[in-house]
Amino acid sequence: MKPRLTLAEATLPDGTVIGLHEHDGRKYLQQGSVQLAGPVTRASERELGRIACQPFRPARQPMIWITGMGLGEILAGVMETLPQKKATYLIGEPWTMLPEWHRQFLPESPAITDPRVQIGPRADATAFHEYQEVLHAVLIHADTSPLDSNGRSLFEDRRWLAAVHGALQPGGLLGIASSRPVPQIERNLARAGFEVVRHEIDASPNARRPRRHFLWLARKGKSGE
Repeated sequence: MKPRLTLAEATLPDGTVIGLHEHDGRKYLQQGSVQLAGPVTRASERELGRIACQPFRPARQPMIWITGMGLGEILAGVMETLPQKKATYLIGEPWTMLPEWHRQFLPESPAITDPRVQIGPRADATAFHEYQEVLHAVLIHADTSPLDSNGRSLFEDRRWLAAVHGALQPGGLLGIASSRPVPQIERNLARAGFEVVRHEIDASPNARRPRRHFLWLARKGKSGE
């Protein structure tokens, strides 16, 4: 049996420990006993980036916001779909150790090496105040993104949804992925002014028993709609 290696650890403000681990060549993030980004979320993170960005392939200068850095899988899906040289990829990541872990243990990560990527320390509602109607898409994976001060997913906060709605261009998309159903999410997104479509993602494409993750695409209506 191959051993699990602990590459780095840090203590979060709530006292829990987050670590970057490696087992059998695969890296993953774990907070306490819960695995965050890693093999179990990789496929749905990539699909979130691909599917939510597909409508913006014609854009000359797409601007995409990713909530939570993780191990860079959402960003990889985004860049695969939107490779434009004048694209801007914004990452809101309050866990300041993650960029440093990318530099140390993921040196080829485009989050660190690609000049189109901008990493900021905020992911809450205030982070969007400077982006009024300029973002093409905002992406968040419930399993890998930072939580709010009450330990909830950010998209469960009406103020966060309102801020995202204001930051998106007309026709822009909020893409939310999760490994489990989220109660009342479609109603909450509709109340925030979005038109919502629900999809399911195969989170284990090579497994005998498929594992489904969920994806919601929430569209901000165009002017006059």
